[in-house]
Amino acid sequence: MTHVHHSALCTADLAESLRFYRDGLGLAVLMDHEFDGPWRVLFDSRSDRLHSVFLGEPERPDAGIVELVVFDGGVEHGPEPAPPVTGFFLLSMYVDVDATLRRLAELGLGGEPHRVEVPGPRGPVAMATVRDPDGVLVELIDAVGTGR
Repeated sequence: MTHVHHSALCTADLAESLRFYRDGLGLAVLMDHEFDGPWRVLFDSRSDRLHSVFLGEPERPDAGIVELVVFDGGVEHGPEPAPPVTGFFLLSMYVDVDATLRRLAELGLGGEPHRVEVPGPRGPVAMATVRDPDGVLVELIDAVGTGR
């Protein structure tokens, strides 16, 4: 019964992150709300108010949710992108890789993608990695090639 409900990302610029995840990757806004709560206790944040935007695929509520979070009072900027280290590594998404990379390029987002093909049950599967506006590594896996 245990499964991941959502993954939350603190953003420096909510509008730019929405351009990346909604306009570039194609996720839909499922919820956009500001909350007051015990966030200082629960998250060790600077404020008890946050703005939360849930993004996902409405037709597949079990597919997982990406939450974009902005805390009143801000957050510290994370480390510069570096080779893998212990801790958070990447966010992985099934997409149409070619179409997604075209949209990201048109929006001027994602940086220079790193592309590969790996063997899959139905033939080669295209994969790529890009960076979101806050430097989070995002892995794109071709949904068509995997049958997803």
